[in-house]
Amino acid sequence: MMSPAETPDVFDAARWGLPDVAVADLADRLVCCWSRFRGCFQTQTRDPSGAALPYLRGLLTMATKRTYANIARRVLAPTADGQNLQYFMSESPWSMRAVVQQVQDEIQATPALAEGGVLLLDESADEKASAHSAGTGRQHNGRLGKVEMSQVGTFIAFYKDPVWVWVDGELFLQEHWFTPAMAAARQRVGVPPDRQFATKVQLGWIMIQCLQARGLSFAAVACDDLYGRAGWFRRAMDQAGIIYMADVPATTQVYLAPPCCLWPPLAAADHVEPPDPALAGAVAVEVRAVAQRADTVFQPILVRHTERGALQDPFAMRRVWTLHGDAVAEEWLVIRRHSDGRLSYALSNAPADTPHEQLAWLKCVRYFVERTNQDAKSEAGWDELQAQKYRAWEHHLALVTRSVVTWFVAQTKLEWAQTYARDPELARQLEVVVPPALSMANVRELLQAVWPLHQLTPAEAQQLVVNQLINRARSTRSRLKAQSRSPT
Repeated sequence: MMSPAETPDVFDAARWGLPDVAVADLADRLVCCWSRFRGCFQTQTRDPSGAALPYLRGLLTMATKRTYANIARRVLAPTADGQNLQYFMSESPWSMRAVVQQVQDEIQATPALAEGGVLLLDESADEKASAHSAGTGRQHNGRLGKVEMSQVGTFIAFYKDPVWVWVDGELFLQEHWFTPAMAAARQRVGVPPDRQFATKVQLGWIMIQCLQARGLSFAAVACDDLYGRAGWFRRAMDQAGIIYMADVPATTQVYLAPPCCLWPPLAAADHVEPPDPALAGAVAVEVRAVAQRADTVFQPILVRHTERGALQDPFAMRRVWTLHGDAVAEEWLVIRRHSDGRLSYALSNAPADTPHEQLAWLKCVRYFVERTNQDAKSEAGWDELQAQKYRAWEHHLALVTRSVVTWFVAQTKLEWAQTYARDPELARQLEVVVPPALSMANVRELLQAVWPLHQLTPAEAQQLVVNQLINRARSTRSRLKAQSRSPT
């Protein structure tokens, strides 16, 4: 139902920054994106880059069942079996690292993204039916909220409005994967021989260091309490000059006055373990207790306008001191009271004069890592990976999550916003503060329209079904032969 302020021209696509010329060019944009990256897929002996374009197109235009065989049949030809795509993703030794580094370079070369971006560190789990895939094991699955047979990756996303895109990631391998008993399994799925056990926090820190060393510009790092509870991790970021906003558990202990370490540092020649720091002048308290103190004042802060209305929760900020090993660190404690009454906590090494509005914004920015997760899984086919090989996981990651698909969509949205400005009157007519932004689903729908998948003719469908029946019959024949050779 139209509001009194609306007029029929609110449905004019050009007013929304979607002129015909932009939409008609979308397929060519994807081809150009593939062309920029095709050198990353070349190996010393082969050039399998031709398989990357149909795979990317299938991921972006198919809604479900994005297996190698289904992508080949829908994108290439009804009789294609997908073996070339499977080889390209699971066996071909092209460098995943080259792909992700090019995405990082293109982000850094984009003027609108060169300053003020935030790195979002998180993990993501996918449920698996068996333990045959690389890294699979019984471990915590955040999506399910319990321990389950899962495959878990540690990821870093880059966010700078209006762009969110994965820029790095690593498959987490539980410690038992490195035992002698798992040697055959490691070889079967292709775990690199030089891969060593590392916790999720250690993987995250390694990736952050690599991004910093490569010159990707970012203003801060935000992470959940799995990472924030690690004092060594926060200290390492602080020593590297990185601003962080790290969620922490409610039981995290802080000091409301500067504690004093009474024992002197040991000389380098001493080999005696130092005692626990004897602290004076302050008593440690849990952050949940700090939230209940009369001198902890909550004030509503407008963080941003969203499609669900204004995000304006009460926040409390105060300076606290924590222990990083044997060192004392002064940090911000940021407490947010959510709309459901729940409290969440974060520690930050932002300067003491940082405006509270900036701290509140940084505390809430992790929402965009959830959006990136959702886009990668529901829209780009990340959770439909069925391959078992370690290399297939990395290659799928390079093309889907980090980075080509999500970067293609993010870059398209950014360049369209810069080239085809929206009519500012839309907000007034629709009686909103900020009109909704384009989503990955929107871009996929437009691409599906300008570059539709092949629709089977009746004859092609008949032949496809016959081929499937023949393949099933051949499988049955093989089983019968195997049964006849086995002893009764």
